[in-house]
Amino acid sequence: MGSRESLGTILTISGLSIASMTALYALFEAPSVSGGWEAPEAYRILYFHAPFAWLSFISFTLLFIGSIMWYTKRSEKGWIWFQTASDLGLIFGLGVITSGPIWGSVEWGTPWDWGDLRLNTFGLLTAVAMFLVLSRRSQPDTSATRDTLSSVGLFGFALVPISALATTWYQKRHPEVLITGSEDGSAGMDDEIRIVLILSFLILNILFAGFVILSNHRYLLASKLEILKSELDEGLI
Repeated sequence: MGSRESLGTILTISGLSIASMTALYALFEAPSVSGGWEAPEAYRILYFHAPFAWLSFISFTLLFIGSIMWYTKRSEKGWIWFQTASDLGLIFGLGVITSGPIWGSVEWGTPWDWGDLRLNTFGLLTAVAMFLVLSRRSQPDTSATRDTLSSVGLFGFALVPISALATTWYQKRHPEVLITGSEDGSAGMDDEIRIVLILSFLILNILFAGFVILSNHRYLLASKLEILKSELDEGLI
């Protein structure tokens, strides 16, 4: 096992272990919210819902970088980043649209509101990630296929700022941004809640880094194998 693969394994195992302990603390020990919440205990799922959303945005940022690298340089490394990012965009996107409706069903009385901008743009973002993953697995790996999927990935990235700013532009169901509080002190969250949320962000970023390293290593090995098979078929080796 190489040093990079070892690092990815360590980060992944560490992230999963600490995330599990944080989840237990968030569920049973973190303070409850009060005031303006229909289901104050249900908010605890947001300790993972919000970091999932953040990491899905990072995934699509990496997807954007990989798409540009492929378009401009026909870089195999760029395509490896594209594959990793689309996989992680789907994983964390599904985490968001699964955990969100669980909370919404008890807080709002409905798991989904088709009139909420952020819900719909994030649902579309996750659908783009799913399309990219399924298309990669079902279509031949050609330059034309990569060009098409990269263009779809660029469209998906355009949804990131729209989703991130949706509640600022059009606030309907989602709570306002609370982590930083407001100037008059009327909004915000308890310091202990904020600490647990930030801790959850940091831990899941460790897990994300482990996933990225291991996934890139996997796709790099697959790329080298395809090159060797091609050279073998052409009688070069």
